[in-house]
Amino acid sequence: MEFDTQTVHVGEDPKLEPNGDVTVPISLSATFARKDLGDITKGFAYSRLSNPTREALERRLAALEGAKFGLAFSAGMAAEAAIAMSLLKSGDHVVAFEDLYSGTKELFTAVMDERFNVKVTYVDATDTDNVKRAIKPNTKMVWMETPSNPLLKLCDVRAIAEVTKSRDIPFVVDNTFASPYSQNPIKLGADLVIHSTTKYINGHSDSIGGAVLTSNDEFYNKIFFTRMATGGVLSPFDSFLVLRGLKTLAVRMKRHEENAMKVAKFLSEHKAVKKVVYPGLVSHPQYALAREQMRGFGGMVSFFINGGVKEVKSFVTRLKLITLAVSLGGVESLIEHPASMTHGLLPQKEKAGVEDSLLRLSVGIENVNDIISDLDQALSPK
Repeated sequence: MEFDTQTVHVGEDPKLEPNGDVTVPISLSATFARKDLGDITKGFAYSRLSNPTREALERRLAALEGAKFGLAFSAGMAAEAAIAMSLLKSGDHVVAFEDLYSGTKELFTAVMDERFNVKVTYVDATDTDNVKRAIKPNTKMVWMETPSNPLLKLCDVRAIAEVTKSRDIPFVVDNTFASPYSQNPIKLGADLVIHSTTKYINGHSDSIGGAVLTSNDEFYNKIFFTRMATGGVLSPFDSFLVLRGLKTLAVRMKRHEENAMKVAKFLSEHKAVKKVVYPGLVSHPQYALAREQMRGFGGMVSFFINGGVKEVKSFVTRLKLITLAVSLGGVESLIEHPASMTHGLLPQKEKAGVEDSLLRLSVGIENVNDIISDLDQALSPK
C-alpha cells in the first residue's frame, strides 16, 4: 500500500473484529482471560505488557516508518528514557547533535550523566566528520534529530549510518519534526527512530505520547522489556486518539508544508525579520541535503526578528490568531520563544545558537492568508 493508504488502514481490519468494527475499539480492560497456562508475554494478558488498541497503533507506526517493530509510550520522553536505559550502562559515551530538544538534553545531563555516569559529547552534526571525530572507544550510541529543534539543522543520516555501522554503534534518530510523511530514517540506515506522537502523528494537541520504531530484534526485545518493567505504556484511549489522528497525517502534512513554505517566504521578505530558517528555502545551508533525504520540508519555521526580548514580547503579545504555546504539530498554528520557554532551563553553554531573538513557529492548517496577515500585523504595528 502507498503511504497515505497505510495511514488509514494498517492495524485495522474489520474482518478480524468480532463485531466487524471499522475502527479498532478502545480496549480498556486491564487484564485478559487466558485459555491456558503459559508465557504471559504471548498474546494478551495484562495491558502493561500489551493491549489490542495500542498494538494496532504500533503496527501502523512501524509500517509508516518502514520498521519491523513499534512500541508506543506514555510520552516522547518515556520513549527516549527507555532507549537509554535499555542500551546504555555506566561508563558509556554518547555522541549527540548540539541542537536537540531541551528535554533530551535534560535526560542526558541530569539523569544519564549525573546519576548513571553516561557521558555525552555534543557536536555540530551538520558535518559528519564532527560525529566521526567525537566517537571514542566507549561510545555506545549516536543520537540525532533532523531537522533539529529549534534551529532546523539537518544531519546526513546515510553518511552517519555508514560511520555507526562500521563501528557497530546503535544510531538513534528523532524524526518528530519531519514525521514519517516527510522522512524515514530507518530506510536511510538508522537503527532506531523516535517520535513524540504528541506532535504531527496525532496532530490535534490532545494526546501526550511517544514511540520507538526499529527493525532490530535485539533492540526491540530490550526496549520492550524495559517498558514492561517500568510501565511507561501509552493508554488505550490515547492509542485510539493517535490512530484516529494518523488517518489524516498525509493530508495534514501536505497542508502544513504548503503553508509553511508560503509563510517562510513571507517572513524572508519582511523588514522586521533578520533571518528565516526553513529546509525548503534555497537559503537554508542544507537545502540540497533536505531535497535528497526528505520527501517534504515539514511545517516548522524558525526565524529571528530584529531586536531582543523586548521586541519578542511586543510581537507575540500582538498575535491574534497564532497561539503562544509550547508543543507543535497540531492543526492550529503555535509559536514559542525557545530561549525562555522550551530551552529556558538549559545552562547557557547548552543553548547552542538559541538567541533571544529566535522564535519557533509551528505552521497550522488554517488558511495561509490568515496566518500571514496575523504575522504581518504583529510584526508591523501601526
